[in-house]
Amino acid sequence: MPAITCIEDLRHLAQKRTPRMFFDYCESGSWSESTLHANEADLQAIKFRQRVAVDVDKRTTATKMLGEDVAMPVALAPTGLTGMQHADGEILAAQAAEAFGVPFTLSTMSICSIEDVAAHTTKPFWFQLYVMRDRKFVHRLIERARAARCSALVITVDLQIMGQRHRDVKNGLSAPPKPTLANMINLATKPGWCLKMLGTKRRNFGNVVGHVDGIGDVSSLAEWTAGQFDPTLSWDDVRDLRRLWDGKVIIKGVMDVADALKAVDIGADAIIVSNHGGRQLDGAPSSVAALTPIVDAVGDRCEVWMDGGIRSGQDVLRAMALGAKGTMIGRAFLYGLAAGGKPGVQKVLEIIRKELDLTMAFCGHRHIDEVDADILLRRPG
Repeated sequence: MPAITCIEDLRHLAQKRTPRMFFDYCESGSWSESTLHANEADLQAIKFRQRVAVDVDKRTTATKMLGEDVAMPVALAPTGLTGMQHADGEILAAQAAEAFGVPFTLSTMSICSIEDVAAHTTKPFWFQLYVMRDRKFVHRLIERARAARCSALVITVDLQIMGQRHRDVKNGLSAPPKPTLANMINLATKPGWCLKMLGTKRRNFGNVVGHVDGIGDVSSLAEWTAGQFDPTLSWDDVRDLRRLWDGKVIIKGVMDVADALKAVDIGADAIIVSNHGGRQLDGAPSSVAALTPIVDAVGDRCEVWMDGGIRSGQDVLRAMALGAKGTMIGRAFLYGLAAGGKPGVQKVLEIIRKELDLTMAFCGHRHIDEVDADILLRRPG
């Protein structure tokens, strides 16, 4: 792998090595992508106070998330189609996260199944649940996650209906790619990706195919979600799911204080402030703009984490300074995976930890748990 110094280097490599439809799936937001871009821009607008002549020896980024020891307050977010960014992608990302010491979250819409990931890792991971119309299937997913020793259930509440992502529509997103002329021409320019995909049998939605009554093949994410994501989802449904899971429950996709209060009332152990990476409601505020009011409202009752726009260790530090107890990265680790497989994900984590460690030192702190808003000059409006 060429010399890599930042996440952007990996993004460029990922674009060169991954078929266009899957790179665009990772890269895109809904409609005009204004919320997607706001996630990054609003983080960058937050400036640090540099401190000098402060003892910053013996630093540590280690902390806890949901009582678990973590090397830094970062978890790999649930991302659909991860195994299309790189062959066996979920397995490789989970192994990289385990080796580094941060949590990995497997998406319902993964290519590698719950059982695949469990068979190739030694520590429990988290499982993310989409609430489908087929409640029997949902209950089976929960039982499979329990059997795989998943240590937390992440319930996503912001995808009752699917936001339109123009690039996915234009590319005809499917897994595996349909053999159209445009796709075949593009795949011919990605020989490494093709060879790796030929070497695995995991090319479809592993948690779905063979596990849903009457469904033997699911080639289109759009078709599946249009028919199965449940627009009737309510907090009563979420409460029922909470009762079915006897471990830690994380509610992902909260952007409003009123919803945060409801999540806490049903027994959430953690809330993830997230706008789905700008992939759902375009025109919604950035995740970081929504963070502080939610921390103020419920931060003493459960852990509040942030997901959306994090591309560096500095972004992690910004979120922590604003009261988050943890963060999640999605696109950032996918760039590393697409660029270089398991070593690429490890490189992402190394970059983020180094940036987090150095910036924390420049701000006059030695321990991530001691960081607060005092390190910031400018906060989101």
